[in-house]
Amino acid sequence: MFSERDLAGDLAAVREAYAPDALVLDCERDFQTLPPEHRDDLALLTESLSPAAYDDDWLPADAPEILSRLASTDLVVGTPGDGAVAWTTQTEPPVVFVKARIEGTPEAFADFLVAEALVEAGLDLPEQFLGFFEADYRAFDAAVDADPTSVYQLASACCDAYRGLHTREEFASWADDYPDLHEAWADAGERVSGRVDGLPREIARGETSFADAAELACSAVKHDVDLPAPFAALDTLAYRRHGASYAVKWAEKVFDAESADSS
Repeated sequence: MFSERDLAGDLAAVREAYAPDALVLDCERDFQTLPPEHRDDLALLTESLSPAAYDDDWLPADAPEILSRLASTDLVVGTPGDGAVAWTTQTEPPVVFVKARIEGTPEAFADFLVAEALVEAGLDLPEQFLGFFEADYRAFDAAVDADPTSVYQLASACCDAYRGLHTREEFASWADDYPDLHEAWADAGERVSGRVDGLPREIARGETSFADAAELACSAVKHDVDLPAPFAALDTLAYRRHGASYAVKWAEKVFDAESADSS
């Protein structure tokens, strides 16, 4: 199920700088919840496994199943939409998982995704959005006028933006020390910039859901891309400082405004 990924050059240097003890593992298949039989495989490579203990009291009654698994003893590594690379500190040492879906990803960008995971793990950022929101998730859910899956998607996007506010200054500083990874980061930012600019029009025309738009916009924060309203409010020092409580207030303002516009 798992094999250690060879790291070299800039990528090896990033691991040494940010998460020197971390394992980077190639995975034979994609997964979010690690089945019991493969937990044994992982246990052979790590010193300990300690599934995160999220409180199920943080969840609204209609929360999607994946959130219930987060608040259980299951070892959940990533959630739907997380992409080809995930990381966890539920193990000792931390582990970065490079999932099977990475196949076909350009090598430079794949390396950046691994580097991003190493930085996030090394900076001790929230691994899952439920750990970011904690008890505030109920208030966020109450503020968002959408179905439970869209609420979860929007909350996950907000957490992604929060992590991006911390990681982008690291990526921006890499031009001299890790030039290949810096180039991949900058190139991805240029590509996402044009897509982000058109989000308000796509939402207004019904071509993109608000949750999907938020997912794209929030993923662009780490690339230091200018965001359109209302997502620009998540690209602020205030959000970096106040975290989940700020995200709740942002959601309240956004959906109160939408309600007023439609009345």
